[in-house]
Amino acid sequence: MAFRVIEGGLSARSSAFAGTTDDAPPTQEDVLREAERRIGAIGYDRWRNREAVTGIPAPREIKYLAMQIGYVAEAIGRLTDIPADFHSDVYWPA
Repeated sequence: MAFRVIEGGLSARSSAFAGTTDDAPPTQEDVLREAERRIGAIGYDRWRNREAVTGIPAPREIKYLAMQIGYVAEAIGRLTDIPADFHSDVYWPA
């Protein structure tokens, strides 16, 4: 199993947020998109599909990381003022 570095927050706005204006505050949907991007980057869907087809469980580390990312997305999304740099690696599990 190989782990990849998920590089978030390296630019002012990533391509996922290109449709939003810089003056608009981030929304809960923006946070959920970032969480989906991070979960996709770790290959969670592939592991989950393999588990459904073969019955071989996905690695515990992958499941746990996906759970952590989901928790962080919910926590950041509940904030009254979502930080403008919410996509930075500072807020997300590694």
